Amino acid sequence: MLGSAWTKLWTDHVVWTREYIIAATTRQPDATAALNRLMKNQDDIGNAVATYYGDAAGRQLTTLLKDHIAISGDIVKAAMANDNAGVKAGDDRWHQNAAQIADFLSKANPNWPRATPLDMMNKHLSTTTDELMARLHKDWDADVRAFDAVYDHILMMSDALADGIVKQYPDKFRGAVSPTATSGSNS
Repeated sequence: MLGSAWTKLWTDHVVWTREYIIAATTRQPDATAALNRLMKNQDDIGNAVATYYGDAAGRQLTTLLKDHIAISGDIVKAAMANDNAGVKAGDDRWHQNAAQIADFLSKANPNWPRATPLDMMNKHLSTTTDELMARLHKDWDADVRAFDAVYDHILMMSDALADGIVKQYPDKFRGAVSPTATSGSNS
């Protein structure tokens, strides 16, 4: 599951987030389809995690990630309405959810001390917010730069999570190529 399949799950997360942001901020009819596909991606990630940590853990992560997406949708709607209080409230909830995801990951794997996934999640939120704001301000160059940052960060995050799984379950991966050797940056 690790390697390119694992990386695809996480890149799908940011690609379908971008598709949703673009469709929602331009009020396109495909926003719901993009959001539905993005939600399916959270199921896929949870199922992949269940392979190593069990079905209950997979379901727990899926729930946390679906909350992550639902909150991001609330932030998009508030930002589009110029509702700064709504954006702030959503951002606060988003960071609380990021802390819950970090707690889950650090309890599941001793190779992920809480600060590591928390820093990764906070960076993910920051780069995604930059992407949304650039899009809303119609600053297309900044939008492209922001998505490059989102994409590069998710590759790093995917590799860090994969490396933690490999370290926790080395017998499952003896002789396999390191996950970080199979991915790279798009810049």
